[in-house]
This record gives sequence, C-alpha cells and structure tokens, in this order.
Amino acid sequence: MRSLLGGAKAMIRNILNNTWRKGSHAMDYGDRTLSFVCRRGFHYGKVLSGPRSFFGVEDFLDDDNSRPYTYKKEKRPKSPHKHVSFKQRTIAYMEPFSLDVFISKRFVSASVTHRVTCKQVAVAGTNSKDIKAVLKSRSDIPACLAVGRFLSERAKEADVYTCVYTPRERDKFEGKIRAVVQSLIDNGIDVKVYLD
Repeated sequence: MRSLLGGAKAMIRNILNNTWRKGSHAMDYGDRTLSFVCRRGFHYGKVLSGPRSFFGVEDFLDDDNSRPYTYKKEKRPKSPHKHVSFKQRTIAYMEPFSLDVFISKRFVSASVTHRVTCKQVAVAGTNSKDIKAVLKSRSDIPACLAVGRFLSERAKEADVYTCVYTPRERDKFEGKIRAVVQSLIDNGIDVKVYLD
C-alpha cells in the first residue's frame, strides 16, 4: 500500500515539474484559480490567470472586452437625453433639397443635394468641359452666373424647382456666392436663403 502511494506522489510530482518547466500552468479549484508564472515561452514572466480570449492574447480586445480591437468605438453624444425639436426632426423632409456652393481661386462649383438620401441631384462647375470652353476665366462673376444657369437647367431636368441655401461659417453671402444664387433664382429655381 505504501509503495502505491509513493508511486502516485512521484507521478504527480513529475507532472507538476514538467508543466512548470514547459511554461504556465493553472489549476482550477471551484471559484479560485491558481496561477503560475511563465518562465519561458510566449508570455515571458507574465502572470496568467482568468478567462482567456479566443486568440489566447488579451490584447485583441478593447478596454471593456466587448469587441475586437479593430473596430472603432462610436462617439457618445455629449448629452444623450437632449431634446430635439419637431422642426429639427422634420426640416430635411419639408425642404428636401439643399444648395452647396464652393468657390476657390481657380474654379467655382455648385450642387443641389437631396438632404435625406444625400444624393446629388444636379452638379455644375467651371471645371467641366462644356463650361470651361466658353469662359475666359473660371473664377470670376460671369463664371458664377454661368454655373448658376447650368445648375438650374440640370435641376429642372431632375424635377427640382426649390432648394435651400445656408452659407458656411466662413462664407459671406455676397459677391460670387450671391451671383450663383441670383443666377439660379433668375433661371426659375426658388432658393430660400437662411442667414444666421
């Protein structure tokens, strides 16, 4: 009987020694987990305990261990319970088309966009071949008037007769921008301008 217990002790000692030499080993005792430190192998001295991820490396998960690290975390709104007015919710449907005008030192471009689907309905610019051939300069007032005329024709083809224009923060509603909008109005497109 004594030799039987001695053989079992020796066998357990050999198993533990082999696992200790080869790397990490963890034993589970109910709600407690025993952890050993790796001396060699992949982790090099890190304590291994707790549940492991699918890949065997915790680095693949983000801080709250919910998703793989390759996904971007969504930005949380500053005030999630902020009230949104009826007008803010319905304005994109009540006035579905918006005008966007971009003017640089070299060219002028304008487009009419559907606000809900974000698709451009009509586009005109001085870089396009049909307008470029006719103009002397691509960024002066006559170029802006030509862009407005072409944009109004293309918008009418798409059955768009009204749109909304809100200038960007850096843009003033004067000069070239006003020329594009006035050209649209003169050619039969009703443009509602919102100035802050």
